[in-house]
Amino acid sequence: MKTDQKKPTAILRMHCQDQPGIIAVITEFITTNSGNIIYLDQYVDRANGTFYMRVEWELDGFLIPKEKIIDYFDTLYAHRYGLDYHISFSTHRQKMAIFVSKMSHCLYDMLSRYQAGEWDVEIPVIISNHPDLAYIGEQFNIPFEVVPVTRDNKAEMEQKEFEILDRYGIDFIVLARYMQVLSEEFMARYPNRIINIHHSFLPAFIGAKPYHQAYERGVKLIGATSHYVTADLDAGPIIEQDVTRITHRDSVSDLVKKGRDLEKIVLSRAVEKHIQRKILTYNNKTVVFS
Repeated sequence: MKTDQKKPTAILRMHCQDQPGIIAVITEFITTNSGNIIYLDQYVDRANGTFYMRVEWELDGFLIPKEKIIDYFDTLYAHRYGLDYHISFSTHRQKMAIFVSKMSHCLYDMLSRYQAGEWDVEIPVIISNHPDLAYIGEQFNIPFEVVPVTRDNKAEMEQKEFEILDRYGIDFIVLARYMQVLSEEFMARYPNRIINIHHSFLPAFIGAKPYHQAYERGVKLIGATSHYVTADLDAGPIIEQDVTRITHRDSVSDLVKKGRDLEKIVLSRAVEKHIQRKILTYNNKTVVFS
């Protein structure tokens, strides 16, 4: 729903063993082929000697045809310098599916940003294991698919979800308080492309009513964490976190309200970084470029 027109670009995200001259090698590849660099950010993890970089350049006037850039880069640079990389193009507008159960706060926040044109993304479908929030899909004119997943029919229902995701050509998924654990097969289909949000009380306050548990313990900070989903439950690469301070004056309902505010803000920040292709994952951690 974004309306501002920008020149098409290529985005390279990469990491490799730190080595002298690697920035010069990459920038020379772009500039000698008449590319105009509009963004470059890099970081060296000195603890493990790993170099990370994100660079974006305009494709107008670039000498290598768009469809040959990856092959060209892979042949001449990736193998030679031991690069682990991904090249994407701004002309591909990503398609994002939202999974939700019965809580609407994160869903409303993301759809409001989407409708306001803040995100260069398409949201062609919302999927839920309950029909309760179907009216929100109607409000935003987005198809709302109900797939009633239970413990007993998970494999069958996930196949239906795969069919829906394939039908809409989904690139990545956001779990907006979707209260189901995904299978390993599901996660394998979308590696580092499923974003989750949860309160930051884990692993201290496990199970139902974490805010009640936190209240009973008299905690002074509450928070939220957004991360990519992996087979290790709630332990995937963290993208974004935030906290807010509370006092003895805050009731359980105050904690819940503040926690939900944090959840929707933190999740939207994480989603925005993913849409902008500014996240690089490595060894269950992320480098989030500015």
